[in-house]
Amino acid sequence: MFGRQTPLTSPSLAAQLEAEAIKDNRQLLGFQVRSRNIDWRRFVQPLDTSVRSEAVYLGRQADLLYSPRRPVTEENRRELLVCHDMMGNYLEDRHFHSSEKYDDYRFQHWSAVDYFCYFSHNYVTIPPSGWLNAAHRHGVPVLGTFIVEAPGPLDEVLASEESVSRTVAALTRLCLHFGFEGWLVNVEVTVPQRNMPNLYRFVRELTSNTESRVPHGRVFWYDSVTESGDLNWQNELNARNAEFFRRSHGTLINYAWSDQHLDRSARQVEQEGSQRRRVFMGLDVFGRSRKGGFHTMESMDKIAGMGFSAGIFAPGWSFETLRTYGYNIKNSRGDEQTNSAFLARNEAWWARIWPALATHPYRSLPFYTDFCVGSGRRSYDCGASDSGRSFFNLSRQSLQPSVPLDKNAVHDFETAFSGSCSLLVANYERAFRLFVTDFTLTRGVLLLGYAYKFGGAGSEDHVFEMVVRVTPLRRNDRLKEELYLVCREHNGWTLAPHRCVLYPVEEPLPPGIVHAKLPQQAGRQGEGWHVRYFLAKFDGPVRVEDIGVMCHRPPGSKAEAHLGAVFVEGPTLEDWAATRSQRKEEVDVYRQNMWKRSPVGN
Repeated sequence: MFGRQTPLTSPSLAAQLEAEAIKDNRQLLGFQVRSRNIDWRRFVQPLDTSVRSEAVYLGRQADLLYSPRRPVTEENRRELLVCHDMMGNYLEDRHFHSSEKYDDYRFQHWSAVDYFCYFSHNYVTIPPSGWLNAAHRHGVPVLGTFIVEAPGPLDEVLASEESVSRTVAALTRLCLHFGFEGWLVNVEVTVPQRNMPNLYRFVRELTSNTESRVPHGRVFWYDSVTESGDLNWQNELNARNAEFFRRSHGTLINYAWSDQHLDRSARQVEQEGSQRRRVFMGLDVFGRSRKGGFHTMESMDKIAGMGFSAGIFAPGWSFETLRTYGYNIKNSRGDEQTNSAFLARNEAWWARIWPALATHPYRSLPFYTDFCVGSGRRSYDCGASDSGRSFFNLSRQSLQPSVPLDKNAVHDFETAFSGSCSLLVANYERAFRLFVTDFTLTRGVLLLGYAYKFGGAGSEDHVFEMVVRVTPLRRNDRLKEELYLVCREHNGWTLAPHRCVLYPVEEPLPPGIVHAKLPQQAGRQGEGWHVRYFLAKFDGPVRVEDIGVMCHRPPGSKAEAHLGAVFVEGPTLEDWAATRSQRKEEVDVYRQNMWKRSPVGN
C-alpha cells in the first residue's frame, strides 16, 4: 500500500531512505544517490488528485452558520505557493521515520496551498518523504529546488545544448524516482551573455519534460537573472525577465516589491496575453523588505487586490522565532510548552491571512481523520495509548481541518482517540467550521460518525454536536439553498424548515461500512470516549458543503470537550436497508421544501 509505514529492517536501509541533497553535476548526472535501488513507491504516496475539488473563497472562514462561499473561476483565480525555508532544512525531517522531537515544525494548512516547495541552499534539493506524503495526502504537488549560488555548476550545464539536455533528463529522473512534481529554479549568479540562449533552452526543456513526463509536473522560475544575464532582482514582471515567464509555468517574484511594481507587473501580464495568477508575488514572513510576521496580511491584501498569486517564504517563522521568547526549540525529545506555543502561534498567523486565500474543499468519500499532525508524545488506538516513545513523522499526518482553528480549538497531545492528538474545543459560544467539503451523495444517503468526550463532565447538560450543511446537488444560480443537520445525542429528533436534528444509530452497522480505526458498533470506548453514528436518507441527491462543531456546557462548567475522529461516507441503498435501526432517518427535504433560501451574495 502506498505511504504505509514500512519497517526499517537494517541501518543500511534507514540510511538509504534519508533525504539528501545533490551537491554537483557529477552526482546529478551519475544519479549518485544512496537510494538509487530503492522502489520509492513503497514509501511515498502518490499525489491524490481526487481528495479535493476546485477552490472557493470563504466569506467568513471560521463561521459555520450562514457563511457564504464564492467559486473560484478563471477570472478570479489566485494560487498559493509555499516555500518551506527553515534553518537550512534537512533537519530531523530528512529521516524516513524522522525523530522523537514531536514539537518540531509541522505544516497542516494544506487546503489553501496549490504548490509546496522544499527549499535549501544546496545545488539540488530533493524533498524528504514525510513532506511528500503529507502534501500528497492533501492533494498538493511538491517541488524540489534547483539553486545556483556559484557559477561553476551552471557553466557546466550551459556549456552546450547536449549538456542542457543531459541535465534536464537527470532532474526529470529525480522527480520520477522520488515521486515529486517539479522544480523551483533559482539562478543567483551572473550569467555570461554567451550562455543566455542555453539558459532559456534549459528552462524551456525542463518545463516541457517535467510537464510531459512527470505526473502533474510544474516548473517555476524565481525572479533573479535578467535578459542581459545580470543578477538583478526586478521585484516585478517586466520585459527584462518576461522570457523566463514565457518558458515556465509561472514566476516567483522577489519579495522587495512596491505598489508600482504591482502595477507594472499587471501591465506586463496583459502584454503577454496571460493570467495574473501565473505571477506569484513573494512574501518573506520574516519581514525582509516588506512587513511580515503578524502584519503579513497588509501585503497579502495588496497581492489579492491586484489578482496575483502569492509565494510565501519561510512560514516556519512561527516556530523559529519562539527562541526570542525563551522557548527551547532544539530539545531533541520535544517540549510541551514549545509545542503548545508553536501550534497557537501558527494557527493565529494563518488565521490572519486566510481571508486573502482560497480554500480547497474535501470531496473524496469515504472521509476519515483523527487529526494527527504527524507528531505525538505517544500513539493511541480507540482511546488507549501505547507505551511507545514520542515521534515526529509527517508521513503519519491525517487529513487536517480546512481552515485555521485559531480561538475555536487546539490540537491536544494529552489525549486522543486514534493517532496522536485530538481537538480540544475552545469555543463554546457558537458553531464553528472544521471542514469545507464538496461531498456528492448521488444516492441521497449520508453516514456521519465521530468520537468525542467531555472530560470530567458526567452531566446531561453537556452537549457535543456535529453540524452538517447540506445543499441541493443542483445549485440554484439565484438562490442559496441549505439545510443544517444537527447530529447529537438526545431523546428524539426535530424536523423544522432548514434544520433537522438527528438521533444516533446504536445498532451495529453493516460489515465494512465504517473505517477500520472505528468500532463497528457505536458506544462508550476506553478513557471516556464515545463513538456515535448518524444515518440519514434524503428524498433525492444532495451535496455536503460544510462540517462543523457546536458544544454546549452549563455556565461555570470547566469540563473540556474533545473531538477524536470524524468519518463521513455515502452508503449504498443496500447498506441503508441492511441497517436495522428505528433511528435512521428519512428526510424529505425536497418534498417538504425544507431548504433555507436567501439570495446569492447575502
